[in-house]
Amino acid sequence: MTLKAGQRVVLAADTRLTDSVEVPGVVVGFLSLAAGTGGTVEQVVVHQEESGDDVREYERLKSLLDSFGGQMPTESRRQLEEKVGSLEPAWTAFQERVPRVSVRVRFDNGFILDGAQEDVFVPA
Repeated sequence: MTLKAGQRVVLAADTRLTDSVEVPGVVVGFLSLAAGTGGTVEQVVVHQEESGDDVREYERLKSLLDSFGGQMPTESRRQLEEKVGSLEPAWTAFQERVPRVSVRVRFDNGFILDGAQEDVFVPA
């Protein structure tokens, strides 16, 4: 599910906002929002994981092979194809990773929750 800015949402579960507050030896409490608390999505941020060296090398060599492979000597092309093939699992794994999505939600009660994972909300 991908939320959009301006969309109405509610919390899917109780969400703790602070750790326990203590006065010497006594727990005073903590702050949380109840499931079902409604608000509006203000911002959606998609966090794509950085690609590693193998992924960047695969992209570089694959581009080289696609652009100039037909003009290369047979042995050079074969070596390049082997290298691209050996890097393909890293590329495939990178493509299959689901980017993390965080949101900023302004609740009807005035609280703002920023950087929360989108899956703690459901459309209202």
